[in-house]
Amino acid sequence: MYDMTITLKLDSEKCLYEQIYEHIRQEIWEGKLLTGERLPSTRSLAEYLQVARSTVDYAYAQLQSEGYIEARPYKGYFVCPMEELLHLEQEKRGKTTAEYPVQTQSETKDSTPRMAQCIYDFSPHGIDMSAFPFSVWKRITKNVLSDGSNELFTKGEAQGDSELRRTISRYLHSSRGVNCRPEQIIIGAGNDYLLMLLEKILGRHVGTAMENPTYMRTYRIFQSFAYPVTIVPSDDSGMQVTALEKTTAKVAYVMPSHQYPLGTVMPIGRRRELLKWADEEADRYLIEDDYDSEFRYRGKPIPSLQSIDAYGKVIYIGTFSKAIAPAIRVSYMVLPEKLLERYRKDCYFYSCTVSRIDQRILNEFIRDGYFERHLNKMRKIYRAKHDLLLEELAPFEKKFSITGENGGLHILLHARNEKTERELIDQAAARNVRVYGISDSCIEETSDYRGTVLLGFGAMKDAEIKEGIQRLKEAWL
Repeated sequence: MYDMTITLKLDSEKCLYEQIYEHIRQEIWEGKLLTGERLPSTRSLAEYLQVARSTVDYAYAQLQSEGYIEARPYKGYFVCPMEELLHLEQEKRGKTTAEYPVQTQSETKDSTPRMAQCIYDFSPHGIDMSAFPFSVWKRITKNVLSDGSNELFTKGEAQGDSELRRTISRYLHSSRGVNCRPEQIIIGAGNDYLLMLLEKILGRHVGTAMENPTYMRTYRIFQSFAYPVTIVPSDDSGMQVTALEKTTAKVAYVMPSHQYPLGTVMPIGRRRELLKWADEEADRYLIEDDYDSEFRYRGKPIPSLQSIDAYGKVIYIGTFSKAIAPAIRVSYMVLPEKLLERYRKDCYFYSCTVSRIDQRILNEFIRDGYFERHLNKMRKIYRAKHDLLLEELAPFEKKFSITGENGGLHILLHARNEKTERELIDQAAARNVRVYGISDSCIEETSDYRGTVLLGFGAMKDAEIKEGIQRLKEAWL
């Protein structure tokens, strides 16, 4: 319950109930009272303010009639969801969504009022948690803790528990064609940790090649290592090997199964060219980031680059954050045999960063088939959203081209006219829709993707996709 401090002004022209109403209303708009939060009872608030209970009743009744709070039988009064409040406030004031300020990417959540945030957010990073098997996860957690021995609370193996590594090894082989022994797998809390560990294995100041645009988080991590990063141009098949050969890079970072943000799939010919490049020198390697390859809506998932690596040159990295939940901070890295020897020699003392309890829970979740069933369900959900988004975008085809479809959790829109990325973003924001510019993923400015934005659909409901696209139609067409 929220302990509410209200200062009433007895000499004010406003009635006492109006002051209470306006104070609570302002607290809700400023985010100091959160959605679902319980308010003090009318009796307790009246006693605290030393006013008649009917005064508080009037204030609550007004807030309830306007949709700010709701009464739940035998439980009390609770704050309503903000999205509904924004619509109600617009109707009450007779304003359009364009009259409300919109949070920009440079602003933080703390510095921006909740009412200023976009309602329809086409984030390419969001995922749908509505179908997550919470009951299964709770049951496994309960069983693990009930059956846990003292061993479960010990430090554990540096590479991660052997049972989980064995389970991941089998899963990767069956789903992605990855050929590895459990001993080659290292488990860590997120890709960030694994990349930092990889720096210790590969050494300092290793020249690295990346595409442009690319996954900027990885680029910033490489920068923090003082890795000299070389930008290598890409085409519809991915990183251009002819351009890569002209660099001094020793490592190439690629996303062959679903490149972010372009969504391209690297064909077998280009993959073999990359492997040949890596094999030409002993200390060359390819980092394969396979972050969301599970979600493909036409045909079967594309086999990994590692699956055709006969030279031991691919460092394979994956995560469960997209497939299960962002809070499941469990990633894995498969090292080639030569780098595994270097890891055991130079990095054996780094402890595993994932709790043994979390490892045990995840192991049973995958081993007992729950993960596969969850993946199948999420593929159907995301495929339906993907198809709905493309259907709603049909009227845009004259002025925009669409790429990156058939896989992942976002598509790309390219303006055929002279509209810039900034114009598209601002026009969408004026109608309370947030889209994402591809420039956020560019290491260097390029004119190749002028007027290109990303539309993610993972976290959006069907109704939100329809309404969001309708607003974009009004903004752009």
